[in-house]
Amino acid sequence: MTISLADYLKSRRSVPLTMITGPGPDESQLREMLSIAARSPDHGRLEPWRFIIYREAAGREIGEKLAVRAQERNGPMPEDQIERERNRLCRAPVAVGVVSSAKESDKIPDWEQFLSAGAVAMNLLHAAAASGFAANWVTGWYSDDEKGRAILGLAPHERMAGIVHIGSCDREIADRPRPDIDTLISDYAGEYGG
Repeated sequence: MTISLADYLKSRRSVPLTMITGPGPDESQLREMLSIAARSPDHGRLEPWRFIIYREAAGREIGEKLAVRAQERNGPMPEDQIERERNRLCRAPVAVGVVSSAKESDKIPDWEQFLSAGAVAMNLLHAAAASGFAANWVTGWYSDDEKGRAILGLAPHERMAGIVHIGSCDREIADRPRPDIDTLISDYAGEYGG
């Protein structure tokens, strides 16, 4: 059955991480997804983003380091919370970090370049779904922590736009309540006065 793009977008939803299993994409499928993701708005053609692939061994190594870092930040933690930190990047067969790596530009501000990385992450979700896979886009506390970003492989000037977990799901995913679009729309009414 073929579904129209509009119908797909109307029904798009993220698969909860607890429901993502194997198999994940093979190298060829993953490369195609990343190529699709890179076809995102990029004012000035700066390519202000990059991908980091986190496979199982890397996910386990990073998880151990995140567990240590979480305890540095929060103090002693119960074993179940430590285990949760250890499994941060092991919840799907593959996780892809979409890294915002802003370039020097007199015309394009850093915030616009960060939005471009966000568009890449969204396109990666779409590419995974179009390829028949389940996916979920998360960030996590470690994406907003200097040492956490270093553990994830980011340079000091880089930020994590998101980590997209990709795998399979053999269950129907219930939709969540969606915004009342009428409450989010207005016509321009003049300059905002506070």
